[in-house]
Amino acid sequence: MKNSIWIGLAGGISIPGILLSGVWYLMHKYAFLAKADLLLIGCIAVNAALMHYFFRRDQDNAGRGVISATFLWAFVFFFYKINQS
Repeated sequence: MKNSIWIGLAGGISIPGILLSGVWYLMHKYAFLAKADLLLIGCIAVNAALMHYFFRRDQDNAGRGVISATFLWAFVFFFYKINQS
């Protein structure tokens, strides 16, 4: 796998995005999960494992891409929480 920021950014956006879509579906299907924002944070926290994977294999640029994606997801979650109330 290439040591590219774009690889890390793509993985850091797509993996939590897939998890978030599943959690979003469950939150709207089951009423008791409607206020379970910790599930959304958990989906974003998966990037920590991905980041650890890249840094462990000395792919620093890909790890930096994952960090960038994590910040993007954090901003999305922040705006979601502001608009939710």
